[in-house]
Amino acid sequence: MINAASTPWDRYARACLSILFAVVIAGPASVRNVAAQKQAREPKSAQIAPRGQREAKDITYGDWQKLCFKPGGAPTLCRTSITGKFPTGQIAVRLDLIERDGDRTARLQLFVPVGMYLKQPAKLTVDQGGSQLVPYTWCLTNACIAADVADPRFVTAMESGKALVLEVVDSSLLAVTTSLPLAQFASAHKGAPAKTFEQDIDE
Repeated sequence: MINAASTPWDRYARACLSILFAVVIAGPASVRNVAAQKQAREPKSAQIAPRGQREAKDITYGDWQKLCFKPGGAPTLCRTSITGKFPTGQIAVRLDLIERDGDRTARLQLFVPVGMYLKQPAKLTVDQGGSQLVPYTWCLTNACIAADVADPRFVTAMESGKALVLEVVDSSLLAVTTSLPLAQFASAHKGAPAKTFEQDIDE
């Protein structure tokens, strides 16, 4: 058991858990959340072909990292994540593969900047092969979140792949792409977590 409030990691754990639950709780109350959900429910025919394409070249990606959380006796939740940042240090992209003990399915969760065309789901492609569309679910003041159940075959492809191409459509209807490295994904995903946080949650 980790001694609460004794180390920076503990404070980080509480922050992570707070953000995790804040996103879940704040989402339905957000005006942007309502708009994103409304657009996500519209027929696929509302999607349009992008007017052009550009590559986001100013994003630097860190390493894949697996963190696990054991809140108050609930099933352990693990998140294998990678984060890309702009030169300013601002987070540009974050991709999470979220798995909970006892669940048969995992979830993909993607954070991107606001200003995207929400009717067009984010698209993830492994090595120019299989793709998965991830629809937007809600937006916060500084990021929009897309999430969906992860296809097990897609996760397997990620484990053996070299690059994961993310394509989003911005408000100017331009497709914006960025390439996330996959070299370390399999070892991070299959290996032991870099850190496991334990915390009781008062109800």
